[in-house]
Amino acid sequence: MSSPIPETQIPTVIQYAGDEFFIATTPSGHAMTIDVKSGRKAAAGPLELFLTGLGSCTAADVISILHKKREQVTAYRVEIRSLRHDEHPRAFRRIELKHILHGVHLSAESVRRAIELSTEKYCSAVATVRATADVVTTFEIIEESEVNPVAAPDQ
Repeated sequence: MSSPIPETQIPTVIQYAGDEFFIATTPSGHAMTIDVKSGRKAAAGPLELFLTGLGSCTAADVISILHKKREQVTAYRVEIRSLRHDEHPRAFRRIELKHILHGVHLSAESVRRAIELSTEKYCSAVATVRATADVVTTFEIIEESEVNPVAAPDQ
């Protein structure tokens, strides 16, 4: 059995705003609108945000690892596609993450290893869904001729 969460932890707050909108406020104080009315698409829905968080989690790991390996990444994005079960609660059954990297002389092995470390060791979001969904990763490297790297954090 897991330990209770300390009361001192700042919560994420979801506040109903009417007309099937919610306002979410994160522990860091950022607010966003969530639209739960099917088909309206006035704001992101809960499962869109879930997949966005998952993709951001693994992308942050991958770019950090590649910066540490001094790989010359000039652009990077992750495309996410998913399938859900037909029956409620309609949990995800397959999530595909395609990492698309532009760079100068990027090592395919470094990219493969960075993705593997993220999905198998570091990314909490992937670890959370792995028990119930197949998480499939692929990558594509697009060679660039000049160096204009994605900014690495100050070291």
